[in-house]
Amino acid sequence: MIAKRLFPGSAGAGFALPSAIFLLVVLSALVAFLLTFSSGQQMSSAADINGSRAYWASRAGIEWGAAKIKAAGACPASPSSFNIEGFTVAVSCASNSYKEGADPRSIYMLTSQASAGGGAGSLAYVERQMTALVEY
Repeated sequence: MIAKRLFPGSAGAGFALPSAIFLLVVLSALVAFLLTFSSGQQMSSAADINGSRAYWASRAGIEWGAAKIKAAGACPASPSSFNIEGFTVAVSCASNSYKEGADPRSIYMLTSQASAGGGAGSLAYVERQMTALVEY
């Protein structure tokens, strides 16, 4: 009886260790899952931002081509290529002339393609292409 009073929790001490190990394993697995999920979300967010930047770079190529057409009255040298904020933008142009009544008209088809991040298939690769029709 004296031994039981000196060590009151000694009878159930063997049950605490497996419970503590199980709890640590479960918490470690939960933390690992959350880290993996968080990193996937960050990569997805970065890809969305780069996709948006590629869209705007491609749109800048369309606007550049339209300005060249308006200034020169003809397609710019095709294909034209330049860099915007790390994106390579390639602009091509094709024209078609016709008469509307007595007035000559021209329709220009501009295609702009912006890409960055190495080659197709790499993890950081992003590309956007736009087409626009311009009439003068």
